Amino acid sequence: MGFSRLENFLVVLLMLAGFLFGISFILQFLDNQHATVLAGQENILPETTKKIIPPPPPEKLSNPPEIIKAVYVTGYSAGAKSYLNYLSRLFEGTEINAVVVDIKGSDGRIEIYDTDSLVRFLHNQNIYVIGRIAVFEDPVFSKARSDLAIYDKTNPKNLWKDNNGLAWMDPASKDVWDYNISLAKDAFKNHGFDEINFDYVRFPTDGKTANMGFPVWDGIAGKAEVINKFFGYLRTSLPGEKISVDLFGLTTINTDDMGIGQIIENAFENFDYICPMVYPSHYANWFIGFANPAEHPYEIIKYSMDSALARLKITASKAKLRPWLQDFDMGADYTADMIKQEIKATQDSLGTDFNGFLLWNPSNIYTQGAILKQPN
Repeated sequence: MGFSRLENFLVVLLMLAGFLFGISFILQFLDNQHATVLAGQENILPETTKKIIPPPPPEKLSNPPEIIKAVYVTGYSAGAKSYLNYLSRLFEGTEINAVVVDIKGSDGRIEIYDTDSLVRFLHNQNIYVIGRIAVFEDPVFSKARSDLAIYDKTNPKNLWKDNNGLAWMDPASKDVWDYNISLAKDAFKNHGFDEINFDYVRFPTDGKTANMGFPVWDGIAGKAEVINKFFGYLRTSLPGEKISVDLFGLTTINTDDMGIGQIIENAFENFDYICPMVYPSHYANWFIGFANPAEHPYEIIKYSMDSALARLKITASKAKLRPWLQDFDMGADYTADMIKQEIKATQDSLGTDFNGFLLWNPSNIYTQGAILKQPN
């Protein structure tokens, strides 16, 4: 059958309309699919692009123990999971309720890898955390600021070093003071430390001390005056914070500064806790009549702490005595019984003023038989 021109025209129009409708349908379908994808992305994008908010810094223990019984831990040990497991077992089975962990060791290095995780780990077990800062013995800072370090007078371009090959900072330098105080402030404010313990707050004792040259100390002010000024500066710079200081054991007995600047009365004025290192192995032969003081831990520590307490009471200071005790073999094999004698000597000497003790072992492994929890 043939078609007229009009009929052909109408067929073409119908075909064109159908084609345009198809195109419109396809475009609308694609637009709807695109909208669906975008809607899905709206749910996804905020999750993938939102900022990761770090947890707040740890806070100090709200109810710290009144009597501190601590062990010393290096930053390196604290970074090992196996050692942290050891600590947890130690806390569970002994009277230990605190740790002294290196923030800056005597090698000058900032040791703790993940400070916040460590503090949370300890606080979650209700463990009081004391951060230790070795102050003037500092090989790292002495390289960074050699202009503030003790130098060798025989060759002023060289740093002076002690018998262990370690360099020291000038104890009179306020910049050195501020550096160490900045570490303490950061530990308190940003990491939740309960207390900061200052060690090596003295002039060097060994090595060729006659060759020491000081870029800041004028040699006119006495060493005790220099260290005492630092003590006072610490106290005013850290108001309201718990701070402690490590002193030579002989500061409990000697009234002079022993050539290193430490006098115990000066510490009484400026610290919450005074921590004399009354290790029996560190006393000279024939001290109070004993050929080998290390073999007589009770007598050595009782004598030392009796003297320290008497001097503390004279000053009417609110400072508390909390000594370092020996848990390492030197001069004698230190058994659980000998460490118990050290603790008993501290308790017997201080009586109602007993505020605990700190145990030192460079290996960070402690004699659990000496510190077992007592049955209720």
